[in-house]
Amino acid sequence: MRSTYSIFALLTAVVLVASGCNPLKKMNKKHGLVKYTMSPDPLELHGDSIAISVSGRYPAKFFHKKAVANVRPVMKDFNGMIVKEFETIKLVGEKATGEGTKIMKSTGGSFSVSNKIPYESTMENVVLEIIVDAGFKTKTKTFTPVPFGKGTVITPLMVQSDEMPILGADKFTKVSPRKMNAEINYAIQSSVVRPEELTQADIEAVRKFMDKGVTYAYDWKSVEISSYASPDGETALNENLAGDRANTAAKALSAMFAKRKIAAGKTETLYKKSPKGEDWEGFKTKLQASNIEDKDMIIRVLGMYADDKKREEEIKNMAATYVILAEQILPPLRRSVITINAEEKAKTDDDLKRIVKENPSELTAEEILYTATLYNDLNQKLEVYKAAQSVHADDWRGHNNVGWVYVQQNKVAEAKTEFEKAEKAGSSEKVVMNNLGVVTRLMGDRKGAMAYYEKAKGAGKEVNYNIGILNIMDGKYADAVSNMSGNNTFNTALAQTLNGNTEGALNAIEASDAKATTEAYYLKAIIGARSSNKDMVINNLKAAIEKDASLKEKAAKDAEFLDYREDTSVSDLWK
Repeated sequence: MRSTYSIFALLTAVVLVASGCNPLKKMNKKHGLVKYTMSPDPLELHGDSIAISVSGRYPAKFFHKKAVANVRPVMKDFNGMIVKEFETIKLVGEKATGEGTKIMKSTGGSFSVSNKIPYESTMENVVLEIIVDAGFKTKTKTFTPVPFGKGTVITPLMVQSDEMPILGADKFTKVSPRKMNAEINYAIQSSVVRPEELTQADIEAVRKFMDKGVTYAYDWKSVEISSYASPDGETALNENLAGDRANTAAKALSAMFAKRKIAAGKTETLYKKSPKGEDWEGFKTKLQASNIEDKDMIIRVLGMYADDKKREEEIKNMAATYVILAEQILPPLRRSVITINAEEKAKTDDDLKRIVKENPSELTAEEILYTATLYNDLNQKLEVYKAAQSVHADDWRGHNNVGWVYVQQNKVAEAKTEFEKAEKAGSSEKVVMNNLGVVTRLMGDRKGAMAYYEKAKGAGKEVNYNIGILNIMDGKYADAVSNMSGNNTFNTALAQTLNGNTEGALNAIEASDAKATTEAYYLKAIIGARSSNKDMVINNLKAAIEKDASLKEKAAKDAEFLDYREDTSVSDLWK
């Protein structure tokens, strides 16, 4: 009897020893006590990647001194399939062999690891788990997985392709100023307008100017006449002479107006006469510009005399000594300087519309480009811009503006071709650089787009806005907010949301043209979730789903609404 008991006791002891030699089962049972955390929680898409930090804390008396463990953070879809494994962390007990983070039995221990991985669409609606493959001597065991996070916020993918191309602006004005300058020169001490003066090229240009004024019905504003005498005569005589020259110049111009039956030419108030007297400044300027050897000495000598009579005497003496003064410097100072000011009224809008269709070659580039602004329909605008492109092929704006229309029509490849034509016609134009950046981004090349935008800076606020779109895509939300400042669009609100300013986001979306769109309601639901406003979530999510029933599926797996998945008043919206 005693012998039987001893054998039983021995067998029991063997079983207990055997059990004690495999601590992995005990560790597995306590695995739920281990605290695993991830940051951020939920995960967030930034740029094209997801950054994740995983840490774990093991309590005292958990980790066997000779145990080892490979800790694998993984993503699983809702079917339990692993879609992504993160870097494996190797842990070792204090007496285990091999490399790894030591976990003490008496005090426990911890680990922390960070990863950055490219985003894939399968990573949106996921569960994150810790899988531990542990070993002790020759034994191995995979512990029961411990979930430690859910989902990935992919709200940045809501960014809209609303880049802003820039039109090449016209310089058309309803009233255009027109100006013509001329001079009438006189013989010494005379105010008579000599016939040969009226055949000079600048006076012929005045006649042609008046003829054009008749054709285009100029509004004649003023005729400014500044008259001078050379400083080689008596002061009193020269002052009167300058006045007489102003009168005779006005009379000559009045006769030209009368020949063309321009009534304004007879109006005395049209003429603004300014007799200037002796032209000392003109004398010094012409003398300084001449090649007279002693010009500096002459100017210095004349500067010694404050008395006009004394200077006149010296001029006369010099004119006798220096023939060039009498022949080249003094005669051009005896003159009337004429400026005719007029205004040309533009063609009417109806006339421009008609001509651009019938014979656009009659119109200037400014007139054609302006005509395009009279239409709202993109196809009509396109027709006009193509006319500008055809008639004024060397003007970059025609090509650019054809490309602008193509962008609005989502014809990106065609737009790129036109912008490249514009670049050839105006390679330094920042507007064109912006527009090339737009089509480059729409074709998927963000780096290339940014290179164009850098060259386009200064072309307008559109450039900064376009850079802001790239900022959102690159996960640089503060930069996006800064670059989009002053715009109220869906993307502006999205940037504010991603940057943590829910109030600013809401203000931006409500002030935008997009405030009643499907996307805006959905974004406002996200803003509500981020600001813990349940009513805002319900009202806007309901409005979004009413406009687009497919959003039920999106909302159901959207990590933005994780906190509401167990709240039937919200989750019923997507069921």
